[in-house]
Amino acid sequence: MSDHRAGLAWAGDGEDAGGVLAATGPWVIATAGRLGPEIEALRPRPGVRLGLDLSGLAAVDTVGALLLLRLVDRLEDDGIEVEMTGARPEHAALIEAVHRADRSCEPSRLTRAHPIVAMVERTGRATVQAARELASLLSFLGMMVAALGRAAVDPRRLRLTALVHHMEQTGLNALPIVGLLSFLIGVVLAYQGADQLRQFGAELFVVNLLGISILREIGILMTSIIIAGRSGSAFTAQIGTMKVNLEVDALRTLGLDPMELLVLPRALALMVTLPLLAFYADVVGLVGGAVMCYFVLEISFGQFVQQLHGAITLSTLMVGLSKAPVFAFVIALVGCYEGLKVSGSAESVGRLTTRSVVVGIFLVIVLDALFSILFSYLGV
Repeated sequence: MSDHRAGLAWAGDGEDAGGVLAATGPWVIATAGRLGPEIEALRPRPGVRLGLDLSGLAAVDTVGALLLLRLVDRLEDDGIEVEMTGARPEHAALIEAVHRADRSCEPSRLTRAHPIVAMVERTGRATVQAARELASLLSFLGMMVAALGRAAVDPRRLRLTALVHHMEQTGLNALPIVGLLSFLIGVVLAYQGADQLRQFGAELFVVNLLGISILREIGILMTSIIIAGRSGSAFTAQIGTMKVNLEVDALRTLGLDPMELLVLPRALALMVTLPLLAFYADVVGLVGGAVMCYFVLEISFGQFVQQLHGAITLSTLMVGLSKAPVFAFVIALVGCYEGLKVSGSAESVGRLTTRSVVVGIFLVIVLDALFSILFSYLGV
């Protein structure tokens, strides 16, 4: 199909002769490069009534139809009234379809003119989505509680082998990273506390600061954040990979409950190991602080233990450890929930694993703040 006839021509002797502009030849993707400059160069006198005659079109595709629509839009923006006439039925149907699709893709004038409205709309959509996620998470929580109730009534439902395996993965294998970070946190707290208290000649009270902060807040909070990033993400990745490989569907086909087989062993294992890890983190953090006090403040280990004994009580330790099972349950809840939401692709596994870590850490910090308010209200 040649393109030498594709173009625009005025009917009669010029653009004032009847005010009719004829589109001729094939308006297709092959001729678009030639038609574009010709359309831009067309500048009729403003204020005239113009007819666009399409009877001379040899062929039209979506690109040609879009060029015609762009021509009409530009002329109307210049104050020229345009009426398309003479199009063949098949050409008219294509131009109309392209017109509808083009208009549906345009942002609304309200959105363009009022960015605040667009921001409010995005905020509303995010709020609705967050509410739906919360409702879905609460539904999953109910399913977990029901599964725990069935396991309590009939302990044979609980897979002890899987429970022990996950206790090893979430507890024993996490000791190195938890111990290292807790030791360093103890060192940092002791150094920063000594630097501030030295101004008042109260360096010895660094021990009080370490004991109360690590046992009540820092030990369990840092341990929970580490476990949320380590074990919570592992739960999502493991269960998500099983979803991608259709293993979860196979379990349901065999009449096995994924809640009892996949979720409960992970949740119970984490609820057992997190309090032990928190106690381990408390001890290692205090050891790190004692080492820093020995080298920076010349406080002997005996003095450190004696001062610590007078600064804390058993309730100080129990306040921190009492949070551990709740944090563990929330981390396991979020990790398994996001894992079971994975749908069909490796990209989904990565995205939901990241969300699992973020949501898990967020909920742990929120719960820690609520616990602090509650303990303050109770005077603990």
